[in-house]
Amino acid sequence: MKSRFFFGIVLLLIAIPLLGASYYPTKLQDARAVYLTKDHFPVHGDGQADDSAAIQSAIDQVAATQHSGILFIPEGRYRITRTIYVWPGVRVIGYGPTRPVFVLADNTPGYQQDMGYMFFFAGRRPGDSHKGFADLLPSSQGTVPPNNTVRDANADTFFSAMSNVDFEIGKGNPGAVGIRFHVAQHCYLAHIDFHMGTGFAALNEVGNEAEDLHFYDGQYGIITGKTAPGWQFTLLDSTFDGQSKAAIREHEAGLTLIHDTFRNTPQAVSIDPDYADELWAQNTRFENISGPAITISNENNPTTEINLEDISCRHVKTFALLRESGRQFAGPGENYEVKAFTHGLTLSGPGAEGAISTNLDAVPVKELPPAVSNAIAALPASDTWVNLQSLGAKGDGVTDDTAVVQRAIAEHRVLYVPMGRYLVSDTIRLRPDTVLIGLHPSMTQFALADGTAAFQGLGTPRPLLEAPQGGHNIVTGIGLSTGSDNSRAVGVLWMSGADSQMDDVFFPGSRGAGGRDITLSWDTQYPSLWITSGGGGTFADIWTPNTFAQAGLYISNTTTPGHIYELSCEHHVRNEVILNKIKNWDLVALQTEEERVPSPHALSLEISQSRNITVANYHAYRVTSSYQPAPYAVSVSESRGIRFRNVHVDSSGKLPFDNSVVDATSHAEVRARELAWLNVPGKPAVADPRGLSPILEPGARVKRLATGFSNISGAAVDAAGKLYFVDVRWQRIYRWSPETGDAVVVRNNPLDPQNLAFDKSGDLLVISSGGKGTIYAFRPGTPETQITMLKPQPAQDRPGMTAFCPSSVGAIQRFSQQRPWQYISPDHSVFIPAGTDFVQGQIALRMKSGDILRAYGLLPAVPAHPFYVTDGREEKTYRGNVTATGTISGLKLFTEEGGDSLAQDQSGNVYLAAGQVLVYNPKGKQVERIDVPERPIDIIFGGPDRRTLYILTRTSLYAVRTRVRGL
Repeated sequence: MKSRFFFGIVLLLIAIPLLGASYYPTKLQDARAVYLTKDHFPVHGDGQADDSAAIQSAIDQVAATQHSGILFIPEGRYRITRTIYVWPGVRVIGYGPTRPVFVLADNTPGYQQDMGYMFFFAGRRPGDSHKGFADLLPSSQGTVPPNNTVRDANADTFFSAMSNVDFEIGKGNPGAVGIRFHVAQHCYLAHIDFHMGTGFAALNEVGNEAEDLHFYDGQYGIITGKTAPGWQFTLLDSTFDGQSKAAIREHEAGLTLIHDTFRNTPQAVSIDPDYADELWAQNTRFENISGPAITISNENNPTTEINLEDISCRHVKTFALLRESGRQFAGPGENYEVKAFTHGLTLSGPGAEGAISTNLDAVPVKELPPAVSNAIAALPASDTWVNLQSLGAKGDGVTDDTAVVQRAIAEHRVLYVPMGRYLVSDTIRLRPDTVLIGLHPSMTQFALADGTAAFQGLGTPRPLLEAPQGGHNIVTGIGLSTGSDNSRAVGVLWMSGADSQMDDVFFPGSRGAGGRDITLSWDTQYPSLWITSGGGGTFADIWTPNTFAQAGLYISNTTTPGHIYELSCEHHVRNEVILNKIKNWDLVALQTEEERVPSPHALSLEISQSRNITVANYHAYRVTSSYQPAPYAVSVSESRGIRFRNVHVDSSGKLPFDNSVVDATSHAEVRARELAWLNVPGKPAVADPRGLSPILEPGARVKRLATGFSNISGAAVDAAGKLYFVDVRWQRIYRWSPETGDAVVVRNNPLDPQNLAFDKSGDLLVISSGGKGTIYAFRPGTPETQITMLKPQPAQDRPGMTAFCPSSVGAIQRFSQQRPWQYISPDHSVFIPAGTDFVQGQIALRMKSGDILRAYGLLPAVPAHPFYVTDGREEKTYRGNVTATGTISGLKLFTEEGGDSLAQDQSGNVYLAAGQVLVYNPKGKQVERIDVPERPIDIIFGGPDRRTLYILTRTSLYAVRTRVRGL
């Protein structure tokens, strides 16, 4: 009898999935939260009745009352029959002795074909005026409501989250997806088990950060593309088991894996064909992977950046596969450790040219080492938490809560902080063992009012929050606002030790008070997060966009180990991140963004007098509308052992950082904006061993002709070979005069010139970013009042005319599309094809659209010669043909290198401005590199014999003589 009972228990355990332990086993009291309970909503929680409407109603109530907030869901089994929409800023958090479970019953209608979502994180509610960046999604049962009013989460979707719930998908739902999560900063998923059965995927489209997720079965655990803002996605302390196709199928996700485990699946990570990614994995395990653990695509392109370190493998025959070539990298035994695997552009040091290479450093072992501890430590047991409001704190944004908060810290180790704005007037000083727990950093903030007396004047730094030396503090789910008029303020002064932790913390800016000009207060406070005096620990999911602070993150004077995971640091005036006199730190998935107005001169990352630093999966972005060039993203000085693994420096506009890294000690630059492997200092660059140049005239050297410009490009030459170009920032059109050695201002009208082209009669066509579809023409040497405005005409064949087309694009897929408009030159010898976006003056990301504006220059389509166009973001250059309407057709890949512009000579050689000037023969083989003191932006052949290659950098004009005439 006893054995039969035991056998029955075993069968029961097999039949019922083992769900994760509840992270919040007790009800958390918060007067501002909404609770999915039967006294407020018609909810059942029995796993049988349909709870979809009740859950949606509760989420709607959170969003309707305060736009952001928390929905608490008690334990129970909640049956879902249709998609539930989670509005921006809403956090869905389960509680109770067991986690609440969202159940999709067998054969639920709408989940058999395509993708049907159980939960869909949305970009806006129906009727909201703010539209965000995403397009409307197509209507489909199980995904988007028929009225097409719900937008996908996007780059403006902040603070949304789901935590401490589980998912079960029944049989007969092959299209089922647990969550669509296409979100931006301070959004996360945590403490969730996904039991997928034969469902399609647990997650489709991901963003920002996730912790403690566990994926069982399903076709995929995660299937995703680029995150909404283009930043990295970081997954911590998670497991995958039993996926039938791949644990993760992805592209361009900036995938960052820390302490994750993959078991019993054909592939751990598969990058989609023809796509790249920046993949970083560390302290991760692969077990029983039948196919290659990692499948790498776009293998010959610099945007593919792959690095894995400290990987333990059991029964993984093939560690990595290069998809296009079929090249495989086998493990050295049944059990082995991968110390390091690299694929991508590898540089021996700053100043070196680099090459794409692959390296596997693996050793066999008898037994795998034990798994390392979680990257994110668990919180103390919830029965030890003390509610701050129960101790008298108001959190109403008016009452000074300083004394209550400080007394609570003195008397209690663990404080739970319900939603509210807790106004304080002095430093909150933590004890060495203090734990502060909030659950929504936008709605749960400690804040200084503008003009707080203790933080005024010039003087020593005064922190809003201070973590003491040697402490083992935890701070999570809280915002820390220093206002705009508190010049001595530091958001957090962190001196706590190696086992301390900060997670899900927000450092907001401020709107200022009294209508005053808050720009006067920018860059007047100390850093938002200052880690110093022996401070260390783990910092995950941090957002520091406070323009009033000196820097978002400053780490100084510490050798205590520290780890940064998914930190977004943006909009500061001079520095985003500073590392000064530190050792033993890893900065993983660091992302910076420089805005047009506050931060055109900001340095993304400054490292000085430091040792043993790893910067991995680093993104440095400058916004589309930037007008001021910036020389480099990263400066390293007087430092050793600085390891860069996966560097992505970009902008969707024309002004990314000119260089990714500069070694200020050796004055060596890294021009490549995409690279996989670099150490600073590295091996010194080797002198070019080539002898007589096949391209340059004997003895020719690059010569600087003029300097002192702000941002020059848009070059064109007239029939005599005279060079004209634009300083975009100052709206000036120049002509270079070889006779006098001067750059002469030709026109200085306030007409926003961007690009130039000449017709056969000598009229200069000017493409302008002003107005709607503005192209005008004038004859150089005529009075400035003489301007001919050109009107767009419907596209048609223009036999006998020459089309001028962009030499560079930001999206090659759109480049070959038909352009329905044309601008005809005054003499009808030249025309410029244009899209509707340009003609209508459409705005995209606060900048006028149209590839004839976004390019650094235009090139003529010469009959009987191929037309080349380069894509600097995708690092590819293509060859095609120009039709009689000016459309580029038959585009084929020419080389896996992209640049800012290009030129062509009469022998068919292609000159590519890609960090230096790289010269390729007609077969796509590089035959020459012309080194230029500054990064080339626009290049063009000119001079009376067309053998002078003019090279425009941001600030200077250079030239070099060639053997062959330009085309």
